Amino acid sequence: MVNERRLRIGRVLVAVGTVMLFLLLWEGLVSWRAYPSFILPRPFDVWLKLRLMVADGSLVRHLSITLVEILLGLLLGLGTAAVLGYVLAKSVSLERLLAPYIVALQSFPIIAVAPLLVIWIRDGLLRTVLICALTLFFPALVNTIVGLRSVEPELLALMRSLRATRWQLFTKLEVPAALPVLFGGMKVGTTLAVIGAVIGEFVGADRGLGFLINLARGLLDTPMLFVALFTLVIIALALYGFVSLLEYRLLAWRRLSG
Repeated sequence: MVNERRLRIGRVLVAVGTVMLFLLLWEGLVSWRAYPSFILPRPFDVWLKLRLMVADGSLVRHLSITLVEILLGLLLGLGTAAVLGYVLAKSVSLERLLAPYIVALQSFPIIAVAPLLVIWIRDGLLRTVLICALTLFFPALVNTIVGLRSVEPELLALMRSLRATRWQLFTKLEVPAALPVLFGGMKVGTTLAVIGAVIGEFVGADRGLGFLINLARGLLDTPMLFVALFTLVIIALALYGFVSLLEYRLLAWRRLSG
């Protein structure tokens, strides 16, 4: 317990030290090169802009929109990938039939598909959610298939010999065995969902953090651009941390058995 606590404190100190070093290097670079604010602002200028945007409510308003889009995109993308992945994991022939079409769809750059969705879908929220879902769908699908097929045949045969129902096989064997790989897909999906939301707001939106980035670029308001970028980073880190915590809780049995 003491060693674990020391390890956590050490990680926190390393993280804080890394951030402080980054800020010092940033400040030193601006001072050395004498960059104007519209090229590279000082950290203090970004901090002042952050306080202003929090005070007038603009950051919270755009942040809430982007966060809703990301969460809905995650729910749609991961849910669809889980259902289709389970079906394909159970049917090799169906996987061989659909795999070329799925890979072909994935090969289209999402930045090229997004303008088409702007034409086809008028609702901005639905459009961005779909872009988020499409961005993370393929990695989540592959992880689902690999995870479900990682079940040891001997354990599957044992469960069937005990006359386990399909639901019992799914909940007691397949899901626990697939969880480590599924969580890997979820971690990748959280970061991809953030990217998808920004792309969706880039191509056609009047709100959200992606819209703020476009607006800041047009106004040459680089401090606002940095505020939006750092906010996106915080969202990605928070979602990744939540998935990691969930993985730690749900896979505690692996540490105990090990």
